[in-house]
Amino acid sequence: MCGIIGYVGRRTDAGVLVVEGLKRLEYRGYDSWGVACKTEEGIVIRKDVGKISAVNPSDFLQPSSLAMAHTRWATHGGVTPENAHPHVSCDGKVVVVLNGIIENFEELRAELAAKGHRFVSTTDTEVIPHLIEEEMKNEGQRTEDLGQREKENAFPGPRSQVPSPSPDFAAAVRRACLRFEGRFGIVAMHADVPLLVAARTGSPLIVGVAEDGYFIASDTPAFIRSTATVQYLDDGEMVVTDGQSILFSDLRTGEEREKREIAITWSAAESQKGEYEHYMLKEIMEQKQSIARAVNQDIDQIETLARAILDAQGTFLVGCGTAAKACMAAEYFFSVIAGHHVNFAPASEFKLYHRFLKPESLLIAVSQSGETADTLEAMKIAKSKGAKVLAIVNAEGSSIAREADYTLHINAGPERAVASTKALTGQMAVLLLIAYAMIGKLPKGRTRLLETAAAINDMLNPRYTEFIETIAERIQQSSDLYIIGKGWNYPMALESAIKIQEVSYVHAEGFAGGELKHGPIALIEKGTPCIALVGNDEVRTDIVSNAIELKARGGFIIGIAPARNDVFDEWIKVPDVDTAQAIVNIIPIQILAYFLAVKRGKDPDMPRNLAKSVTVK
Repeated sequence: MCGIIGYVGRRTDAGVLVVEGLKRLEYRGYDSWGVACKTEEGIVIRKDVGKISAVNPSDFLQPSSLAMAHTRWATHGGVTPENAHPHVSCDGKVVVVLNGIIENFEELRAELAAKGHRFVSTTDTEVIPHLIEEEMKNEGQRTEDLGQREKENAFPGPRSQVPSPSPDFAAAVRRACLRFEGRFGIVAMHADVPLLVAARTGSPLIVGVAEDGYFIASDTPAFIRSTATVQYLDDGEMVVTDGQSILFSDLRTGEEREKREIAITWSAAESQKGEYEHYMLKEIMEQKQSIARAVNQDIDQIETLARAILDAQGTFLVGCGTAAKACMAAEYFFSVIAGHHVNFAPASEFKLYHRFLKPESLLIAVSQSGETADTLEAMKIAKSKGAKVLAIVNAEGSSIAREADYTLHINAGPERAVASTKALTGQMAVLLLIAYAMIGKLPKGRTRLLETAAAINDMLNPRYTEFIETIAERIQQSSDLYIIGKGWNYPMALESAIKIQEVSYVHAEGFAGGELKHGPIALIEKGTPCIALVGNDEVRTDIVSNAIELKARGGFIIGIAPARNDVFDEWIKVPDVDTAQAIVNIIPIQILAYFLAVKRGKDPDMPRNLAKSVTVK
């Protein structure tokens, strides 16, 4: 969701640093932006609706060693400059940015208004600086002795480094956070104190450890050009830094927490577009390598996880959006390959399954970002019943990865386009590998997937993408598009619809081929584009028959299949890869969705109303 970056340290170009970092968070999706810099004249704030990419970082060259910036994705309150972050207290000294939702903001707003606080926005976020300001007033009234105040929730770094007002500020932030309900990540600064203070409950925040100071951000690309060393802020924790020293603590008790420094394994160059016009196309093409990286797993770990699934009394797969479609495909992998039953549920619906959970159950949570709110909630429910959790994620050090009992990384590398592509195929590759391990045929599974990666490398050539572009040109004016599949191609039909919807804004729907006669076929008329996902498997004849039914009603049939069929008006050839067919069949759809977006004048990297990481429920 929202992008956050803050910096405090010895550099004097903090404003430039945070603006440049904010631009590297554009993939998260947003509608407005804002920057706050602490200068000799006080805190200077600039914010507006629109794109931060249009802002020149040199506009923020005014000397500053403390700054923070934010991109907002509207939840409470419309898209206006007043609602953009940062938000400020009445006295103009407390400045805050938020990722998440303060669910009890209306109650807090009424309480603060009754005490004379004035609000200028309609957001939930604005209650935060006002409440911190109020808590600082209360602190001053509660005790006049600074030594006693330092004893209570003070910044415990070297006292010579911390100005005397800082204990008030850090303690006030903590007390304010304890009153909030909901999932949030907060970063705050004060006009009189050279500190960044941050806290999280649900929404991710990561510390970047640089030689000249500290960054606090919602994702590592924000500061990757300055440092590849991070410290992770866990749920229910707070961090305070003056740029020289840093303190992590329990948000509720104030107890100090020790943190390891961890090196990020990918480079800044990996997160750039390079020769490609858009991240989405770059990430589609990277599947030449990313699937092979997903297969490069520790054999002993894969076999251990396979045994855990076999030994579990009830295994559940959960994910959201595209990750959910990987879970649905895995239901077929485990059934067809391993002869083993697992249960899929969208993570947002999983709370209704708690009655089936017991300590012997296993939850497999699948996520690209590792920060998806509904998936984290499903994990919490499973753990409350004593069940074990396996996480399959792309983001190293993410909340889901850290909270799981077992974690497998798909090693896809940074994925910046909002529409997930290479993460999906990496997730399916890992799940397919586990299915083979469950029947003692892990080497066969590895060979199958490496052969698939090689076939994809051959498939993704310029002539191939140019051919798909011509199909996109032909159907770009269509208002409706339908995709059918059967077996593991059924969840890929659903995923195909997601991809086309989210980047091109064409109305698209995916169906199980056999369900056509139960209603959807009424939507077909002359020229309606219909895509059939086909493999050389036991359901091939059925799905071709369904395609014939669509053509008989006037449908324009685009076949994605290893072999040509007379029913196809256009044939997009894919390699025949047996059990990995779902992986290769989805890739032409990704390319088609991309070109549909471009030809319709849409930005495929940043679809409207969407965010890369959905950290609120």
